[in-house]
Amino acid sequence: MREIDAILSRYNSLKSDGTESVLATVVHVEGSSYRRAGARMLVDAFGNITGAISGGCLEGDALRKALNALNQQENKLITYDTSNEDDVIIGAQLGCNGIIQVLFEPIDYEKHYNPCELLNIAAEQDKSLAIIIRFNLDKSKEQFGTTMLVTNDSTIIGNDSPDDLKGLVLEHSVKAIKNNSPYFVEISTEDSEGNLFIQVYQPPIKLILVGAGNDAQILSQQAELLGWKVIVTDGRPTHANKNRFTSSCQVIVTKPEETLNNISLDDRSCVVLMSHNYNYDLAVLKLLINQEEIPYIGILGPVKKYNRMLEDLKNEGFDLQKSFLNKIHAPVGLEIGAETPAEIGLSILSEIQAVLTGNNARPLKEKDGPIHDKNDNQFKEARV
Repeated sequence: MREIDAILSRYNSLKSDGTESVLATVVHVEGSSYRRAGARMLVDAFGNITGAISGGCLEGDALRKALNALNQQENKLITYDTSNEDDVIIGAQLGCNGIIQVLFEPIDYEKHYNPCELLNIAAEQDKSLAIIIRFNLDKSKEQFGTTMLVTNDSTIIGNDSPDDLKGLVLEHSVKAIKNNSPYFVEISTEDSEGNLFIQVYQPPIKLILVGAGNDAQILSQQAELLGWKVIVTDGRPTHANKNRFTSSCQVIVTKPEETLNNISLDDRSCVVLMSHNYNYDLAVLKLLINQEEIPYIGILGPVKKYNRMLEDLKNEGFDLQKSFLNKIHAPVGLEIGAETPAEIGLSILSEIQAVLTGNNARPLKEKDGPIHDKNDNQFKEARV
């Protein structure tokens, strides 16, 4: 389960019970930190925590700050400086060396577009959108909080911005969605100054496993831990059934040529052919040739199997474009010395993650500079 889904599940339960809660969100990070902007945790009135804003170093004090915000019923911005080894709140020698801004928002269940309701709406979408959070580094000023969502067609959901900010918010939101990158904006108007954090929300990765063997069972369980949406398809009802796969998996029994009839594909859909039946895999591969939106096709098995597939497709008159061949990964997975089904599953999921994020999966110790791109967290100045 994704962290945001766990938070929302807890929120819906607390709302039903009438138990007060606070949403804490990392809205900006300068320097190094275990979690980046957009990390969240939900704190209830009894001190129970769902989610995380750090690797565990901030949660203790953040719990106290959350309960204080809840008591005052007011949004609060708190700064944590993990570069200060003398900070007795966080503890010395933490090693993160970053300045972290965390926004605490008491949740009003009566408000139709409170922060968690906006996240509920976002989590129901199958397209990327922007989550808009207004805050102010000057803690004496009002912290507006999570105010609205913006879709890629500039539709606003939630509490609209003032007219003098609306154009700016829409412009940067569309850019953020297009570039799949967060935006931090420093706003100056004639009357005030403030800050925006525009977070890009993406729907979960959709993993389509063609084949319901024992290795697919393990791979589906691993993908579920990542919060991915898993669809398993196979022609054998003895293998493709809900008794063999987790409850969150969609399991489809189908002929290979009808595999895509009940599956909606998009740019977050990744397919792994692993039926251990050459003709079954080949029949599904034919269906994928014209599915331009999908970014990844993995084929389990040796390279000679893949070469045979290409030869058979060419002999049948299929025009195999370079764009199609570039998205095929055969043999599937990264070279990590995998032998067992679980190790092979790790190899496959790691490769998919690298492809979707545009990374080359090399060891971090070989990377020049910091782990995260510092350009992503710079405030862009905007005068309205």
